[in-house]
Amino acid sequence: MSNIQHSPNGDSPIQLTSANYGGQAVIEGVMMRGSRALSVAVRNPQGDIVVHTEPLDSRIYGGHLARIPFLRGLTLLWDALGLGIKSLLFAAEVSLQEEGNTDANGEPEKVFEGPVQWTLVAFSLTLSILLFFVLPTFLAHFFEKTLGLKGMPFAVNLIEGMIRLVLLIGYIWSIGLMADVKRLYGYHGAEHKTINAYEAGAELTPTSVARFPLEHPRCGTAFLLSVVIISILVYSLLPQLDLLLRILSRLILLPIVAGIAYEFLKFTAAHQSNAFIRLITKPNLALQRLTTREPDMGMLAVAIAAFENMLAYEKSQVEVQLEDSVLPGVPVTSEV
Repeated sequence: MSNIQHSPNGDSPIQLTSANYGGQAVIEGVMMRGSRALSVAVRNPQGDIVVHTEPLDSRIYGGHLARIPFLRGLTLLWDALGLGIKSLLFAAEVSLQEEGNTDANGEPEKVFEGPVQWTLVAFSLTLSILLFFVLPTFLAHFFEKTLGLKGMPFAVNLIEGMIRLVLLIGYIWSIGLMADVKRLYGYHGAEHKTINAYEAGAELTPTSVARFPLEHPRCGTAFLLSVVIISILVYSLLPQLDLLLRILSRLILLPIVAGIAYEFLKFTAAHQSNAFIRLITKPNLALQRLTTREPDMGMLAVAIAAFENMLAYEKSQVEVQLEDSVLPGVPVTSEV
């Protein structure tokens, strides 16, 4: 769903809405991201919804980088990681909030920032790479030696990919048994339902949004599964390598695999009307059943608050841009 308004002086068109809304679940809340802004809505211990909204980096989300295939995936994914960590930390600060423990704008005081924030980012990245890339490569090497698969790189890479897939599904399933993570998955479902409702043109109320599906083709869970499948194909193009070189090749080629996976996800999400595309994306949607839960009305209200605040901010930015570009005497109109 997109809506383009040309500036009255004939300059380049102004993007009013985006077909690539996304987000993620956080502690007792949801982050929603558009093309110009993100908004995080979190329910605090007192039961109120606390919302933080900020602009996105226009060089990444509206500049030339956003139009270069494969490279745009890497820049967007890197920025999305930073935004996701920032949103999680904001939610953690809200969860620690007590009466009066807010700044002048009514937002929670900063607890996780500076070195603490970047230490958490570095730790999370390192753990993920070790668990989902280094460990599967090491185990595949072990099976190669044990089963006598030397000279059969595709078979070894297939085993490695299957190990990576089992680890991914097992991790998602096991943490989903925890009560707090179940609530997190509920907010994930609320995020998907809200975006699905908006893209269908439905009213954004909890009752209306609740009718929509839990799955969404642009979900990060779908991206992770795409990375696993594409990594099997990409790594199979490599010759037989020793263990150390094999691990290094996985790390070096990871950005390329991620870039391909991003383009695959973007393409398939934009062509869901095609029966073949729907067929090949069924596993992506099925895996989301592990990372989403049916949200309650309170969760849906939080997701809607995040989405509506993000939309309102983007609309205000569009109106300012239109006012800056309008000719004297020409009325300004916008539609979101």
